[in-house]
Amino acid sequence: MHAPTAAPDAPAPVLDKRETVRVPLEIGNPSKVDARDVKVFYGAKQAIYDLTIGIPEKAVTAFIGPSGCGKSTFLRCLNRMNDTIDGARVEGDITIDGKDIYDPSLDVVTLRARVGMVFQKPNPFPKSIFENVAYGPRIHGLAKSKADIAVIVEASLRKAGLWDEVKDRLLETGTGLSGGQQQRLCIARAIAVSPEVILMDEPCSALDPIATARIEELIDELRQNYTIVIVTHSMQQAARVSQKTCFFHLGYLVEEGPTDMIFTNPRDKRTQDYITGRFG
Repeated sequence: MHAPTAAPDAPAPVLDKRETVRVPLEIGNPSKVDARDVKVFYGAKQAIYDLTIGIPEKAVTAFIGPSGCGKSTFLRCLNRMNDTIDGARVEGDITIDGKDIYDPSLDVVTLRARVGMVFQKPNPFPKSIFENVAYGPRIHGLAKSKADIAVIVEASLRKAGLWDEVKDRLLETGTGLSGGQQQRLCIARAIAVSPEVILMDEPCSALDPIATARIEELIDELRQNYTIVIVTHSMQQAARVSQKTCFFHLGYLVEEGPTDMIFTNPRDKRTQDYITGRFG
């Protein structure tokens, strides 16, 4: 994916802020996650307005937009992390593979195993590298023996591109790794429970450029097997790693479409103004 280029000089129209500009992807991946008419409230304050979106399977979808526009709020809806916030309320429908994730009968612990999350700041447990990765499979009963656990740990660290760097240090604490290694350890921990979707909330914002490049390479590798949604303030990063980009502004989903199109030929003037640096 090429880095973003300046949008065309011809001004894009300002469309009705309640309507989202939608351009279908050409990659043809079926939708994994669907949201329809989603509204999110924190007490009396509304943070998301009438959001409808489809997130394609085995692709990277990037959420971009200025701070406070609703990107991370919506991301947290996808594994019900907003349930942990007092006063938070989600209305509308969100489904994964057609099944309502807000169904009262749904086991939220099971949902969060299916929908893993990697946070802005690496947060390894104060345990060994091995135990960081083994924790999830143990509590979810995914392994019957120590040998099974060891197989999962090695496979997860390999998928996260970390095995060769830590295979002789598995009993050392995960917090002793570098920032980039810690974030890859957190990714290994997330994929150890065989999720279907991985959410990433600004996963590189605390990392140096070299570590960021390694995480971006990893994201590109992981999309072969996982549906990935990434919130990023870096438009260059969105252009490099994603196939679909969604632009949020003031709680509305303004525009969504193929990443190349969003960065070279946006249909809404607000998108054009944001990617050309006029605001944000």
